[in-house]
Amino acid sequence: MSTTEPDALLGPADIRELAAALGVRPTKQRGQNFVIDANTVRRIVRTADVRPDDVVVEVGPGLGSLTLALLEAADRVVAVEIDDVLAGALPATVTARMPERADRFTLVHSDAMQVRELPGPPPTALVANLPYNVAVPVLLTMLDRFPTIERTLVMVQAEVADRLAARPGNKVYGVPSVKANWYTDVKRAGSIGRKVFWPAPNVDSGLVSLVRRAEPVATTATKAEVFAVVDAAFAQRRKTLRAALSGWAGSAPAAEAALVAAGISPQARGEALTVEEFAAIAENKPAGDEPAGDKPAENRPAENQPAGDLPAADEPAGSAE
Repeated sequence: MSTTEPDALLGPADIRELAAALGVRPTKQRGQNFVIDANTVRRIVRTADVRPDDVVVEVGPGLGSLTLALLEAADRVVAVEIDDVLAGALPATVTARMPERADRFTLVHSDAMQVRELPGPPPTALVANLPYNVAVPVLLTMLDRFPTIERTLVMVQAEVADRLAARPGNKVYGVPSVKANWYTDVKRAGSIGRKVFWPAPNVDSGLVSLVRRAEPVATTATKAEVFAVVDAAFAQRRKTLRAALSGWAGSAPAAEAALVAAGISPQARGEALTVEEFAAIAENKPAGDEPAGDKPAENRPAENQPAGDLPAADEPAGSAE
């Protein structure tokens, strides 16, 4: 682990000075709310359990607040940034403020949703401050494409954090909850106040910890087959599974047969089921056409919550930082 001076991290004045020099004005379109508090980014790194041998991937590093804190603790950091100006400036910021660690940093100038490989050793951890509007699809895509990621800690809008970490039976349990559980064990890991961001968002933020499952979900169904059931169940979440899965199965009686075969009441609703139970339903899909949406996760936006299932926020939670 590197020993760095306390002022190696970025403070409020540093962030504003950097932004002014680059002509950067945080935009709602990209959910940009930059973290300006060094104590907060160090807390995130501690909560993420970043270790000296970790290769950390960070999505949306922004001006580099969290990046520098990660470089203090990890073996190396790979940052994925979509913004042209921010991507161009970050390597110089790292070199100027933490020169002894600069060779441990790599910048990938790309949309995280399009990244299919990363330079250097395989990543072991994902730590990111994700914008609300893309948090769920980015998170699930990274977990899917980079199975070497063992530990993840993301900062997202508090409502999104609640949904990701929700358990069956909770009223906010839904598509993100089930799909996150396909890959990981998920839990809330704290809250973040609004004052540590610039500009301050109008919503609270939360930390979510996701630890890769020691063993995959035990099922003969593929991920795409299971996710097709999940999408169908929550697309009409107020309906019983017999009704909600009728399109997926081909008819309501066929859906009932699949549910009974899986040991699940046809009168149950999706919010009551674990990922294992969704997998059992997928295993018992009636013979016929391929399941709707049976495509690789990276080619479809189904990882996001269905329209109308997540209330719009006043403003994106802190992001691209």
